[in-house]
Amino acid sequence: MGDAMGMVKVVGLVLHPRRDCGAAIDAIVQWATARGVTVLGLRDEITRIDCDAEAVGAEEMIERAGLLVSLGGDGTMLRTMRLVEGRKTPVLGVNVGRLGFLAEVDLPDLPGALSAIDEHRYTIESRTAVRTRLPGGEEVSAFNDIALVRVPGDGLAAVGITVEGSNFVNYAADAVIVATPTGSTAYSFSAGGPVVSPNVEGLLVSAAAAHSSFNRSLMLSLDEQLQFDVLPTSGRLAVEVDGIIRGYAVRGDQLTIHPIPAAAQVIRFGRSSFYERARRKLRVEGSAQVGTGDAADATVVDSFEESRYEIVLGGEVAGKLHYRRADGRVELTHTEIDQAFEGRGLAGRLAAAALTDARTRATPVVVTCPFVTGYVERHPEYADLLQSPPETRTTR
Repeated sequence: MGDAMGMVKVVGLVLHPRRDCGAAIDAIVQWATARGVTVLGLRDEITRIDCDAEAVGAEEMIERAGLLVSLGGDGTMLRTMRLVEGRKTPVLGVNVGRLGFLAEVDLPDLPGALSAIDEHRYTIESRTAVRTRLPGGEEVSAFNDIALVRVPGDGLAAVGITVEGSNFVNYAADAVIVATPTGSTAYSFSAGGPVVSPNVEGLLVSAAAAHSSFNRSLMLSLDEQLQFDVLPTSGRLAVEVDGIIRGYAVRGDQLTIHPIPAAAQVIRFGRSSFYERARRKLRVEGSAQVGTGDAADATVVDSFEESRYEIVLGGEVAGKLHYRRADGRVELTHTEIDQAFEGRGLAGRLAAAALTDARTRATPVVVTCPFVTGYVERHPEYADLLQSPPETRTTR
């Protein structure tokens, strides 16, 4: 095997603030030592762990590293991308703990991924960032999204969307979000926006819980000029940058949004991995491992394209709970368990996951599925979620 990535002699690590990254660090240090590669860690992160990485400051790490490895979840990956913004240094994302959308490999696959990097079996995918200048003058950039979010107790976010210098639409909402394709599966998605392939170039503008008559997302080209105007009717708004509040905006403020194409370079090993991760990430409850067929290993996913929750066991779909979303409610219509998987309590797992998901989304539930009706009778802690079904006309 040649040198790591041909020329890389220095690898920098960015760690999740709480998750245990020890096993991943050991694997990387072992790989690096065998190839005479130096491993750097950020001083305030690496000092928590007993390992052979050299502790440096962020500036030095970015200067020296030819490859950055993010160990953690989506937040760690976003932080790593913001660290290298505008540089050609590639980033490898490793999921440690829960699944994320952004990391490319899970912990067990890390040794194989490092070998693939050695053998140049990978591609580089560019990620777009968005940048704006806060009302206080500070420049901020995000790889997921920038959101103007209402402050509890203040009024709604009333925001005008100006495209190419003219007002296109005004939103009144809990939040107004501009997301990159990377960020389409984050805040924008929970606001009802589409899942956008990371290979698309464009920006997505959406509103969370829109109270205005126009509540659809907009997809803009990267070369179209976008500006957010905080309208006179708006309350004070927090400016969230990749989920972190960086400042506030008040009526009369204007935020010009600048896309930064190819702001970060991410290592990818296969073309389909984004969609596989999206499927797994959109699961509602359960372990991430592909189980052995033991019901404890079952995973519930929200297969939203098919309007159903699925319970997955040993890599197979063992059961489905179909739903309809309309008028701000979810109707649970029909539960089916595959014959081969009956008698393991999977239908109850599905019902509980669907009801808990509705609770976390604060969505009222209508139940027309007889199984779920019986389940709620046996588990009255879910009864407060229920709305009565729409009246059905009886023919006399």
